[in-house]
Amino acid sequence: MQRNSIAFWSGAAIFLIAMLLMTQFVTNEYPFFAGYVILQFVVLSVAWTILGGYAGYVNFGTNAFFGVGVYSAVLLIQAFQAPLVVQILVAAAVGGLLGLGIGLLTLRMRGIFFSIATIAVAIIIETAITNWRFVGGAAGIQLQRPPVMQPFDSYVKMLFFVQAFMVVLAVAITRFIQNSRIGRGLQALRDDELAAECMGVPTLRLKLLACVISGALISAGGAPAAMYVQFANPDSAFNLNISVSVLAMSLIGGTAHWIGPVIGAILLGGTQQFLAVTISSEINVLVLGIMLVLFVVAAPKGIIGLVERIRRAGEKA
Repeated sequence: MQRNSIAFWSGAAIFLIAMLLMTQFVTNEYPFFAGYVILQFVVLSVAWTILGGYAGYVNFGTNAFFGVGVYSAVLLIQAFQAPLVVQILVAAAVGGLLGLGIGLLTLRMRGIFFSIATIAVAIIIETAITNWRFVGGAAGIQLQRPPVMQPFDSYVKMLFFVQAFMVVLAVAITRFIQNSRIGRGLQALRDDELAAECMGVPTLRLKLLACVISGALISAGGAPAAMYVQFANPDSAFNLNISVSVLAMSLIGGTAHWIGPVIGAILLGGTQQFLAVTISSEINVLVLGIMLVLFVVAAPKGIIGLVERIRRAGEKA
C-alpha cells in the first residue's frame, strides 16, 4: 500500500511538472483551450464516481453542481472581484452544502427515484439563476479577466494548470476513499444496501458524505469555467449534456476503480475536442450515445472491467 502511494504521488508530481513546463514552452493557445476541457471532465467524472460508482446512486444532477460552481464564481467576481483561488474554494463549500441538502432530501430514495430527483433539483436551481439579474439572468453575463499571474503569460494557460492541479486533488481524494473504510462501506451498500445496514454499516451517513464530497469537487471543477469562456449563462452552465457526458465517461471507463473515469474522460473528452475541430461540435452527443450503447452491451463494467476480463482469460489459457 505504501509503495502504491509513493508511486501515485510521484506520478502526480511528474504530471504537474509536465503540465507546468507545457505552459512555458508551448506557444499555441489551442492545446490549452482543448486540454482545459478534457481536464475539467476528468475532475467531474472522478467526482461523480464517488456517489454514482462507489455507492451506486446514479446522479443525473451533475449539471446542478457544475452550474452552482460557475455561478458561485460569477457572484464573487461581481460582488468582490475575488481571485480565482477564492472562487474555487467558495464554490467547493457551496457545492458541499448543496450536496448535503440534496442528500438529506433525496438519499432515502432509491434507484430511478433518486436519479429523477437530482434532475428536478438542477431545473429548480437553473430557474432561480435565470431570474437573478445580479448574475446576468437569462441573458447571461460577460466577464473581464484580471491580469494573469506569473509564471504564466496567458490566462488560459493559468486555468489549464489550475485544472491540472484539481485533477490531482480530485483523483487523490477519490483514491483515498476507494482504499479506505469509507470506500468499502460505500461498495457494501451498492451491492446490497439492506444487508449492509443489517451488518451495521452506517449507510445514510456514508451516502451523505459521498454526496457532500462529490458535490464539492464538481462545483470546484466548474468554478473556473466562467473565466475560461469569459461568459456565463444558465443554458450553458446547467446544460444537461454535462450530466450525460460525465455519466458516459464514468461508465465507459469503469466505476470500480478511480482510474476508470480518468480513462473515460480522456478518451471521450479528447474525441469530442477532435470532432469539434474536424467535423462539428454538434456530432459530439451522437458519438457519445453510440459509444455508451456499445460499451453497455459489450463491456458493461467499462474499459477497466474489459481489461480485467481479458487478463483473467489469458491466465486461464
